[in-house]
Amino acid sequence: MPDKSAKGIDRRDLIMASIATVGGAAAVAVNAGAAHAQGAATSPASPASRTVYTGDVIEGKKVVSALDVNELEPGKKHLLYFQGVQMPTGQHWYVSVTVARGANPGKRGILTSGVHGDEMSSVHTVQTVMNQLDPAQMSGTVMAVTDVSRPALESMQRRWPNQGRGIDLIDMNREWPGNENGATAPSRHAGLLFNRLLRPNADFAIDFHTGTTGFEVTAFNIGGMDVPGVKAMVELYPVGQIFDNHVYPGVLHNAFMDVGIPSFTPEIGAARVLDPEMISLFVEGTMNVLKHHGIVAGPMGRTGKDVTVFVGNSAFPILATAGGLVEHLVKLNDKVEVGQKVAVQRNSFGEVVAEYASGVAGEITGQRSDAMSEPGNPLVFILFNKPRPEDVQVYPE
Repeated sequence: MPDKSAKGIDRRDLIMASIATVGGAAAVAVNAGAAHAQGAATSPASPASRTVYTGDVIEGKKVVSALDVNELEPGKKHLLYFQGVQMPTGQHWYVSVTVARGANPGKRGILTSGVHGDEMSSVHTVQTVMNQLDPAQMSGTVMAVTDVSRPALESMQRRWPNQGRGIDLIDMNREWPGNENGATAPSRHAGLLFNRLLRPNADFAIDFHTGTTGFEVTAFNIGGMDVPGVKAMVELYPVGQIFDNHVYPGVLHNAFMDVGIPSFTPEIGAARVLDPEMISLFVEGTMNVLKHHGIVAGPMGRTGKDVTVFVGNSAFPILATAGGLVEHLVKLNDKVEVGQKVAVQRNSFGEVVAEYASGVAGEITGQRSDAMSEPGNPLVFILFNKPRPEDVQVYPE
């Protein structure tokens, strides 16, 4: 990851920032005349309604193309499908929407997962939280969307397989807030979800993730701790690391932040698997957040005050310089010092071809879980603190 204190904002970040700005402006413009986007035929809602039912029913669940949770019956759970972007066949990608509408008024929270298609523990965490909610006893509303990037989830791969100009794999978590009339299907899908489903129903939002295929991470939260509403939520999780950083433009939790909705991202271990131990920590923390906002009653569970928490503002990446078999000499959450050897790499003869040492003092927050690596692959991320804000590095996920 380049040091931005020396070079300023690099070209990729500038492009991403420009896309986010232009996409946001376009999304607002499109939202004002949403009937023109997609050209989809939908059943008209009543003049006072902001929920649009398409008239379709899938497996007994009604389909909406826009939703206002305040129009759903209080004291109940509602299972819906949201009509996303069209496929090449002209059919639509549908995402699952679960709404627990409390019997009494209150805050509205949104829980999302499946922005990356290989992140299973994040999906299960949201499902577990929703299964614990009793709308009859709630004040406020919790909405869950567990399969944001449907085509990526269908093949359990990280990125959306876009067909627009040949096969292209697009990282959905660089597309937000999207653009309903954007250049790619993922951009349009993000625009539809953000404008018509997520943003209108959120007073706060949590976007759950895991590590990516081949790279495992600890249990930690990513968020800007300089924002009081975010800091208050992040500290309610009994997990050992916090990455105090606003990270990239284009990620979903930043799209919420850009419109004044407090949001952050939990990271829950390895991709493609369920980690029950980590999941339980994030379920407990999320229930604490719902109690903090007055949606759910009851005593707080364990929080960050009950565990040792390491807070860092930067991530130091160690990249492979050779090809071969990687042996890690440290574990996730281990503390490391400057110059400490963290991994060795051997070729097919068993000869050591590379040794890797930490350039910082901090804690291991991510490791390559695939044993083989080619040059350039991230092997280790180390969470640490840079004293000057202008030197802070973005987490290179």
